[in-house]
Amino acid sequence: MKTESKFMDTGSIHLHYLDNEGEGPLLLMLHGLTANAHAFDGLMHAGLSERFRTISVDLRGRGKSDQPAIGYTMKEHAADIVALLDMLQVKPAVICGHSFGAFLGLYLAAHFPDYVEKLILMDAAARMHPNTKEMLGPALGRLGQQFASFEAYLEKVKQAPYLTFWDEQMLTYYQADINTYPDGTVIPVSKPEHMMEAVLKGSLGEPWPELIRDNRKPSLLINAPGIYIQDAALLPQELAMETVNMMEDCRYVQVAGNHQTMLYGEGARQIVTAITGFLSK
Repeated sequence: MKTESKFMDTGSIHLHYLDNEGEGPLLLMLHGLTANAHAFDGLMHAGLSERFRTISVDLRGRGKSDQPAIGYTMKEHAADIVALLDMLQVKPAVICGHSFGAFLGLYLAAHFPDYVEKLILMDAAARMHPNTKEMLGPALGRLGQQFASFEAYLEKVKQAPYLTFWDEQMLTYYQADINTYPDGTVIPVSKPEHMMEAVLKGSLGEPWPELIRDNRKPSLLINAPGIYIQDAALLPQELAMETVNMMEDCRYVQVAGNHQTMLYGEGARQIVTAITGFLSK
């Protein structure tokens, strides 16, 4: 597999993405709230890149993409993706999103239906666990912090309660998560104020039940109901099924792991199998 790091000018920012040049149909991969394009490296290692061509995007403010001072609504995120698909000349595309990226996929299907062929939604639903804001605290808490070294940062990461195992495919994700300074100190790339805007004006700023009920694109919801934090899943199975039943054409698949670890190990292998089966129909 050949992976190329590429940039494009969307007209408002420079957007970075990873182009994994597989032989199959194109999958556009959209990561979670504070993540980056390498969030899907576990899926690539599990065989996704051998079956499909994948474009994994650094959403604005993350990874190597530009960080405008403001502009993190769903509308602005979607404009970047529409510009990318226009440049690639691949619309309609299969959109595969995890968490925030899945909500972005739903937004694209609602507002730019000509750009979306099918939707693959990983751990995103009309209603998440009622304590989601508090449950995301450890993941958001790392933002804005300075660490003495990458090793110190990684040690802190590994103490997160949701990281129930370590997979070597996680390393590239966390390497892309930080800026390193001449003295060796590191700070996460994503800025707290940008991510708060993405939550308040993005995740919480859209009528998701309405958009989900109106979705007519063939969809697959992949759910990992393992314990994330507070002895609960971020997306419990019953809430995932509630969303599946809202849509005209949506399948449900449950995989191993929790909201974070589903992208690695056994969860990743199960996700690749589910995606392959969904797209072969």
